[in-house]
Amino acid sequence: MGNGAKAKTKRERDQKKPGTGVAKSQLKVNEAAKNTICQRCRQTFLCTVRRDALEAHSTKCNAAFDVCFPTYVDPTKK
Repeated sequence: MGNGAKAKTKRERDQKKPGTGVAKSQLKVNEAAKNTICQRCRQTFLCTVRRDALEAHSTKCNAAFDVCFPTYVDPTKK
């Protein structure tokens, strides 16, 4: 029996196990976590984004930070 046959039988055994074949992608979770939105260009950011990254974005938009993100609350200052 060659290695190809061993791999085939292992795949067949693994398919019979419960819970295999379940997608483990986080794309939907990541899209739901994008709750910080620039009010000028409507670009979305993850909820874990830091203020310095948002300030860099606001300079690219040629607008003040308060114009782009008026509702931003710094999580470190809670």
